[in-house]
Amino acid sequence: MKIVWNAFNGRYSDNPRALYEALRARGGGEEHVWLADPRHAAAFPPGTVTVPIGTPAAVAALESADVVVVNSHVQLDRWTKKPGATYLQTWHGTPLKRIHRDAAWLPPDELLAELDEDIARWDLLITPSPAATDLLRSAFRYTGEVLETGYPRNDVLSAPDADARRARVRAQLGIPEGTTAVLYAPTYRDDEADGAVDAPLGLDVAALAERLGDDAVLLLRLHYFMGHQTRPASSGRVQDVSAYPDISELYLAADVLVTDYSSSMFDFAVTGKPIVLFTYDLEHYEGRLRGFTFDLRTGAPGPVVLDQEALTEALLDLPAVAAAHADDQARFVARWCALEDGHASERVVAAVWPR
Repeated sequence: MKIVWNAFNGRYSDNPRALYEALRARGGGEEHVWLADPRHAAAFPPGTVTVPIGTPAAVAALESADVVVVNSHVQLDRWTKKPGATYLQTWHGTPLKRIHRDAAWLPPDELLAELDEDIARWDLLITPSPAATDLLRSAFRYTGEVLETGYPRNDVLSAPDADARRARVRAQLGIPEGTTAVLYAPTYRDDEADGAVDAPLGLDVAALAERLGDDAVLLLRLHYFMGHQTRPASSGRVQDVSAYPDISELYLAADVLVTDYSSSMFDFAVTGKPIVLFTYDLEHYEGRLRGFTFDLRTGAPGPVVLDQEALTEALLDLPAVAAAHADDQARFVARWCALEDGHASERVVAAVWPR
């Protein structure tokens, strides 16, 4: 059996990575090929078979695959799925922001048609919860089979070695014992994703680092669509971890997540650690760019703050934030994360590749 893998247009990450590693650990003699962006080739383990994404070799790999596993759309010139092949779409998050045909702003008809052509190939869609199933079916107008298993990429957050992995990652990043690691992981803005557009960070990193003091470090994880975004250079109290291969390890290393409308909140909630929503452009994002799938003001797992001063105050007293929003986080986890028990990969592997 030949399995072709792709994550985020040529990266070794996310749900495909977790499934690949689970399948390899089980053993079985499958042939594995990854679509790889040469800029991210170093993140693939030694010995991994790769072909450059966006090339005729990638098209040939897709068209010869028995199973295709991806976490986003595969936009390659008119590749044809082999008869009898299975296309497993894992997707890459629970959408707070409306996506695809449910978004307030729709991409051009030509692009939508290309994406819909890809969706028509899907045989299976992985989702992390029944509530997410409803959202993804609606957004993609998908009527095929769904596997409600939880997200394989989140298994590491509940794994027996989670504490050891946290210690290793913190040591690798140079985070001293007792230091509070603040992970800032915002999503992108559609009107700022063009590299020709000035895209402010929305956060005065230096001022925040100064207020938090020497006992805190800011980990900046900017969206990969925002590579052109100006950000401060890494220093002792500020580190740009945007290129770190696996964000799940950053979730383990962090003590609090600061995000906005990103699906990272649904993953980080599995850890039980505090989440602060820094939504400085809430009205613009909700009303003009995307729209939301639920009311963030009442359905968030933590405080929704509109300015940096309120964000700073929250980060300076995380125990109070955790206590004040314990019920909010519990409701959020029950609705969106109930399947995230550390065994999602096992369930997917058993369903797609039974012995």
